[in-house]
Amino acid sequence: MHKKCYLCTLFIYMDNKQATLELGTKPVGQLLMQYALPAIVAMTASSLYNIIDRAFIGQIVGPEAIAGLGITFPFMNLSAAFGAAVGIGASTCISVKLGQRDYKRAEYLLGNTVTLNLIIGFTFMVVCLVFLDPILHFFGASDVTLPYAREFMQIILLGNMITHMYFGMNAVLRAAGKPKHAMYATLFTVGCNIVLVIAFVWWFRWGIRGAALATVTSQSLALCWQMWLFTDKREILHLKRGIYKLKGDLVRNIIAIGISPFLMNATACVIVIAMNNQFVRYGGDMAVGAYSIANSVVMMFFMFVMGMNQGMQPIVGYNFGAERYDRMFRCLWLSIAVATGILLAGWGLSMLFPEKIARIFSTDAELISLSARGIKLDMLVFFVVGSQAVITNFFQCIGKVNISIFLSLSRQLLVLLPMAYLFPLLWGLDGVWYSMPASDFVSFLMTIVVLMNYMKKIKVVR
Repeated sequence: MHKKCYLCTLFIYMDNKQATLELGTKPVGQLLMQYALPAIVAMTASSLYNIIDRAFIGQIVGPEAIAGLGITFPFMNLSAAFGAAVGIGASTCISVKLGQRDYKRAEYLLGNTVTLNLIIGFTFMVVCLVFLDPILHFFGASDVTLPYAREFMQIILLGNMITHMYFGMNAVLRAAGKPKHAMYATLFTVGCNIVLVIAFVWWFRWGIRGAALATVTSQSLALCWQMWLFTDKREILHLKRGIYKLKGDLVRNIIAIGISPFLMNATACVIVIAMNNQFVRYGGDMAVGAYSIANSVVMMFFMFVMGMNQGMQPIVGYNFGAERYDRMFRCLWLSIAVATGILLAGWGLSMLFPEKIARIFSTDAELISLSARGIKLDMLVFFVVGSQAVITNFFQCIGKVNISIFLSLSRQLLVLLPMAYLFPLLWGLDGVWYSMPASDFVSFLMTIVVLMNYMKKIKVVR
């Protein structure tokens, strides 16, 4: 019996190892579908949940609650920034180590990911809860929207450690060759979220606090399953004693890679704060609500691209570590093509049916009108955003942190922020909306130039 169990364990271990080795041998198109499709399904489901969540809040609680929820976007981005620094940084490092067959270091990276998520998640929670009201005022909350934003963020922050760990473990699952398990975790979270939102917001009438409680509860249940998966000793990567103590070189590697997505999300936080304040200045609380709705629509389609990025990460990282540059670039081109096609479809729908989309979120005539115009203006050149996001993620996947940071920050800080303050002087409220597609197009051109220069250097080296 003991021998039979040993052979079973050995078989599963070799099967998991083979799944990892396929990243360097299986046709890139099949790999991208295998890894990206589960991530796209999961991210799309997540975006649909966000739309359902906001629709329930807007329809049941009211338009002021939608505006209050919009104020929380910077908070969510800032929390995501710390989570991404650990989750994406660690998963990229793990992908490279698996490509180099360094399984021991990959396990230590897993343990350090758990420890870092606990430390950062707890610290962020405590600091933000202590200074919650001043932070929300700084983010653009008015006397009307502050109570809604406060109620939502109190619950979200109490579950911050869970959120960090949940997203971090999902990233590691994809890096370990288990994209379907990551998809299952997300789909479960989304399904549970929807059921709980219906119960908490519609049935029990707990308002915006009920929506936050639904989010934290569903992520907690999904995290329990993720951690159970990582306790299986038959897996290449599994939780065990001795891997949780922070190691300086591993932490530095995680942060070095994770600094790019951290700055991307942190910068997004700064941008949303600036945009909220500009919308309040030129259009009032209803304009902030319209921005919240337009953001939800944009993110619904952009989640496809995020799923594509998550799917390409282990493929690009593994083949870069194995010095298979032909496969690495093939994955890049396929990802760009798919991302562009998806966003082109999103652009078409948004141009044709902006009012119908806006009505999903509210019955208020003023908010619907503002949102419909905002959706059309925000997404004028939406179809070019996909390639910019994929290329930026590509440089992150291969450890070119400086390039990834430059592309991330240039789009938001160097281009969007100045436009967001200059354009309203010329066109008022419409100018705030115009700044977003203008910055998208300029950053797209910059990204193409940077990629072409890098490809020339790669040819010289080879």
